[in-house]
Amino acid sequence: MTPAATPHRRAGRWAAGLAWAGAAALLAVVFLLYSQPDFMVMMADQVWSCF
Repeated sequence: MTPAATPHRRAGRWAAGLAWAGAAALLAVVFLLYSQPDFMVMMADQVWSCF
């Protein structure tokens, strides 16, 4: 068995791939939320209410 085909490395690649996919999905959701004007107003109101 070659080192690249060990189960540990395959699991690490899957985990890294899932982490990248999760990060990309999170960034896409944040981008979609910030492109909504109502959401931006709500977030601004919430930030200003802290002061």
